[in-house]
Amino acid sequence: MSAIEVGKKAPDFKLPASNGETVKLSDYRGKKVVIYFYPKDNTPTCTQQACDFRDAYPAMADSNTVVLGISSDPVKSHEKFIGKQGLPFLLLSDEEHKVCEKYGVWQMKKLYGREYMGVVRSTFLINEKGKLVREWRGVKIKGHVQQVADEAAKL
Repeated sequence: MSAIEVGKKAPDFKLPASNGETVKLSDYRGKKVVIYFYPKDNTPTCTQQACDFRDAYPAMADSNTVVLGISSDPVKSHEKFIGKQGLPFLLLSDEEHKVCEKYGVWQMKKLYGREYMGVVRSTFLINEKGKLVREWRGVKIKGHVQQVADEAAKL
């Protein structure tokens, strides 16, 4: 299922980002990193989550915390989503689900009786040394981002 465990080093990865660059988790050593995995750009719940992170971003940046969103959408979709919602953080494209699988968020889902593989909404908080300190799986949106911001500020 997942090779990730709280208290252990978070698995590094390299993915294309919405700014046209390739981003590695290890690029952010020395900063706290919030990685949030979400199913799809421009859907109601994913938009709410992204906007909640957008609104909390200044406080998170003040506590030396970087936010990275990851979905299986292509970079072009991320660019449009960022433009439409005014997101101040990078979105990374994991079209082959390799990072989603590393973090154990690519799973069988069920909707209206139909089964399919997809991203289970999850958030991970990584400290300045690259160690996973907190995870939230199967996230419900209401109050979630504030909880993540509060945890990051405590580190």
